[in-house]
Amino acid sequence: MDRNQVIGFSLLAVLLIGYIMYNQHEQKTYYDKKHADSVAYAKAHPRPLIDSSKTVAATTVQTDDSATLALKAMQPPAFNGTAQTVTLENDKLSVQFTSKGAYPTAGLLKTYKTYGQQPLYLFNGKGNQLSAILPIDNNRSTADLYFTPVSKQLPNGDKSVDFVADLGGGKRVDIVYTLPADGYMMSCNISLTGIAASSLPLTWHAYVLHTEKDMTNERMATQVYYRNKNSDHDYYTVQSEEKSLNNGSNAAHWLGFRKQYFSTALIADDGFTRMDSKFGYKPGDTTVVAQSLASMDLPLKAAGATQSASMRWYIGPNDYRTLKSYDIDMEEMVPLGIGIMSFVKYINRWIIIPIFYFFDSFVNNYALLIVLMTVFIRFVLSFFTYKSYLSSAKMRVLKPELDELRAKIGDDQQKFGMEQMKLYRSAGVNPLGGCLPMLFQLPILLSIYYIFPSFMEFRQQGFLWVKDLSTYDSILNFGFEVPFYGDHISLFTLLMTASSLFLALYNRNMTPQDPNNPALKYMPYIFPVILMGVFNKMAAALTFYYTCSNLLSIAQQFIIQKYFINEQAIHAQIQENKTKPPTQSKWAARLEEMQKQQSQRTTPRKNS
Repeated sequence: MDRNQVIGFSLLAVLLIGYIMYNQHEQKTYYDKKHADSVAYAKAHPRPLIDSSKTVAATTVQTDDSATLALKAMQPPAFNGTAQTVTLENDKLSVQFTSKGAYPTAGLLKTYKTYGQQPLYLFNGKGNQLSAILPIDNNRSTADLYFTPVSKQLPNGDKSVDFVADLGGGKRVDIVYTLPADGYMMSCNISLTGIAASSLPLTWHAYVLHTEKDMTNERMATQVYYRNKNSDHDYYTVQSEEKSLNNGSNAAHWLGFRKQYFSTALIADDGFTRMDSKFGYKPGDTTVVAQSLASMDLPLKAAGATQSASMRWYIGPNDYRTLKSYDIDMEEMVPLGIGIMSFVKYINRWIIIPIFYFFDSFVNNYALLIVLMTVFIRFVLSFFTYKSYLSSAKMRVLKPELDELRAKIGDDQQKFGMEQMKLYRSAGVNPLGGCLPMLFQLPILLSIYYIFPSFMEFRQQGFLWVKDLSTYDSILNFGFEVPFYGDHISLFTLLMTASSLFLALYNRNMTPQDPNNPALKYMPYIFPVILMGVFNKMAAALTFYYTCSNLLSIAQQFIIQKYFINEQAIHAQIQENKTKPPTQSKWAARLEEMQKQQSQRTTPRKNS
C-alpha cells in the first residue's frame, strides 16, 4: 500500500473513530453552551423529579362520623368519589385512564413486544400523570378531582371518553380523549365552563419503561425533543443527573420524550406559551429507563362562558414514515445525524432512507435487504473505487522509476520529494488520486452508522444466530466487563474486523510500499482492531452491513484489477504523457513551491 492510500485510510479511520468516541461528549458540550441560561434558571428554581413511590398516597380505611358524611354530601361531586379505570383501544394502541384526574396511566403498544417477548408498555403506573391547575379554591389541581367518564363510539370508528367534573355553582371541567380507529395519535380537548382563565398551567410526569435488550444503550438513546412554533427544534440526551430545559415564553409546538425505538409526545395545536422540563434517571433503577417532569402553559380560547384548548398525544414507535406523516417535524426524533456530523442527516433523508424503503417495498427479509442495499451503494460508489484503484496501478507502474530515483538521490528526502513531484507531473499522475475518492465515501459510511441503528424495521428481526438485528448479537457472555471491549463477543463484529484486516492485507499486496515509512504498513491493521471494541455493542444490522461492504470491496477490487486495469496500457500512456508538455494543477504547483521553500531554508549557505 502506497503512502497516499495509507494516509487516506488512516484519515478515514481517525475521523470515524474520533467521532464515535467523541459523540456523547460533544452533545453534552453543545447542550451546556446553548442552554447555560436554563441551568441558571434550574438552580434558582430547584424542583426535584417526582418519585413514583410517593406519587399517590396510600389509601387509609377509616370510619367517617356523621358530621364528616354530611359535609361531604354538601360538596360538589368532583370533590368526592371513587377512582375508576377506563380504556380506549384500537388495533395498535391501548390507553388506560383513571377517572381521578382524568389522565392516562398506561400506554400499551399492541403490535410490539419487549425484548423478553412481554407486552410492551411505553409507560405504566401511578407516576405517569397529566394535570392542570384551575383558578378556583386557591388553585386546585385536576389530579385531585373525580371525573365521571362517558364513553362514546363515533360513526367513523373512532372511540372517545368524556371525563366530566362538576365543580358546582355552574362550574364544570370536560376533558375529552379521542382515539382514532387506526394510529397512535390521540386527541385531547379541555373545556372549562364558568371558569375564567386565559391559559392553563399543565404538569406532565412521564416514566418510560425498559423494553430493549441493553439498558445502557437504551438510556444513551433516550432524549427529550421539542419543536417551537417557528419550526426551530432541539434535543437533550437524558443523563443520571437532573437536566433542565427552559423554553421561557418562546411558544413550543410539541414536547417529546423519546426512547430508543418508542416515543410519547404532547402537541399543542396553538402552541404552549411557556415550557420547561426536568429529566434524568436513577442509575440503580432496572425498570424505568428515564423520567421527565414538564410544565407548560396551554392557551385557552373563549366561546361564550366556555374556555377551551386542544392537544394531541402521540404514543407510538419511532417509525420515520409514521412520524413524518403528521407533518410537524416529529421525524426529527429519529436521529439521522447530530452534532458536528449533522450534515449526514441530509444524505440519510434524501438518499439512504428512500433506498431503504424502496427495497422494503418488495423484500420481506431484512438481512437480504441489507445485502441489496450494500450492493446498490457499492455499485453507485464504484466510480470512486475505480479511480482509487487506477491511481494505485499508476503508482505501481511508476515504482521502478521511483526506486531508481531514490537510489540516485539517497537520503535527501526533500530533494527526492521535489523530483518525485516532477515525475508525477510529467507522467500525468495525481498523487492524491488514491486518497480523495475514499474521502468522498466517508459521508456514506457515517450516514449508515447513524441510520441503521435507528431503523424501527430492524427491531426483533432475526437472521442466522441473530435474534434481533436492532441490537448487538452475542455468541458468548463473559459475565464480567473487559476494558475497551465489553462483557460479550459479537460475532458480526468479529467478522467485520476479520474482513477489514483481510481487505487491508489485500490492498497491501496490490499497492507499492514506501520503504522510508515502514511504520505506515501497520496502520491499516491497527484501526480495525480498535473498531472491534467500539462496535461490539452496536446493532447487528450495522456490523452486518459493514461486513458485507468489506466482502464486496474485496470482490470489487479483484474484478477491477483483473478485468478493468491494464498496467501495460497504463505504462504506455504514462510514457506518452512524458513526451507532452506537462500540465500542473494549482495544488501541485503550490505543493512544489512549498518543497522548494523548505529546501532553501534547510540548505547550508556557502561562505562568500
